[in-house]
Amino acid sequence: MASTDFHRSISSGSMQGFQRSKAWFARIHLDLPLLLLLLLLCSAGLVLLYSASGRDWGMVTRQAIHFGIGFTLLGIAAQIPPRWYERVAPWAFIVGLMALAAVLLVGVGAKGAQRWLAIPGLPRFQPSELVKLVLPLTVAWFMAQRSVPPRLIDLFKALCIIAIPTVMILKQPDLGTAILIGTSGLLVLFFAGMSWWLIGSMVAVVAASAPLMWFFVMHDYQKQRVLTFLNPESDKLGAGWNIIQSKTAIGSGGIDGKGFLHGTQSQLEFLPESHTDFIIAVLAEELGLAGVLMLLALYCLIILRGLYLSTRCDTLFARLLSGSLAVTFFIYVFVNIGMVSGILPVVGVPLPLVSYGGTSVVSLMLAFGLLMSMASHRQR
Repeated sequence: MASTDFHRSISSGSMQGFQRSKAWFARIHLDLPLLLLLLLLCSAGLVLLYSASGRDWGMVTRQAIHFGIGFTLLGIAAQIPPRWYERVAPWAFIVGLMALAAVLLVGVGAKGAQRWLAIPGLPRFQPSELVKLVLPLTVAWFMAQRSVPPRLIDLFKALCIIAIPTVMILKQPDLGTAILIGTSGLLVLFFAGMSWWLIGSMVAVVAASAPLMWFFVMHDYQKQRVLTFLNPESDKLGAGWNIIQSKTAIGSGGIDGKGFLHGTQSQLEFLPESHTDFIIAVLAEELGLAGVLMLLALYCLIILRGLYLSTRCDTLFARLLSGSLAVTFFIYVFVNIGMVSGILPVVGVPLPLVSYGGTSVVSLMLAFGLLMSMASHRQR
């Protein structure tokens, strides 16, 4: 056999094997390309966490357990038909509101915020992370019962559904999560056909109400974050420390970085929160622009695959929910990278599936499980 024929035979056999595997995964409602991309991202996240945590194997092991739980829940969520999610959506919304109310009444506080629930016998968890799923699920259920494009009265009711949990999360206070959750609900309305003039009007109202939010809604630390965003040099050793160190780490990495485990800002602990919100600054310092572009390419492939799957859904509810979940994942990535690089204020948003954290991993994996369920189950 000629060399060219041999290579063509190997390539053809590999492709057929991939197609057979893809068909088998499709029968159990899992999307093989998206699953492989998620596995690749989680593996990269563990490697990066090893460096960002100061070679803390305990933290890496706990994160690997989080991923194991997350992938298990993804597999379970993908098996459940969309009709079941549609039926439980309003009940899930009520449970989510009760959990947020419990946080405000008896929640566990840390660093001036009260965001967690500690139930005896269960690990401490953050209900707002699960509301990230519950809110778009509820808004998609609500809009699927009505005509599209939606009427003004239906939009008003949907905005009330979005506003209630958003305001409750603002009270914790957690501005970053509140913005992301509110955005995930608004995305459902966008996919439902909300007109551009209405979107423009809402943006104008938010811009006009900014002074009122500054004086009557925002806490002192949130105002400080905005002021630091505008001028980090005004308090180099205080509020501006994080973003100055982050920019230093990113800039010093250059094109190809200083080498894995050789970053000075991260390894010498100049960069705070390096294993959570600012973990991409560690990547930029140690692997440079090349490493960051590879990670961004991975994120882009995941988002594009998610959007492709949303086009394969055969019901309005499934299309609204899956499209919102895919774009919300993009917004998580954009906000984290924006705040670490200094083009957005620091609002405490982790880098999806890379930053350390159990509740965030579980909620994101459940979201991908829902997305696979919406795309793989067909109405009969």
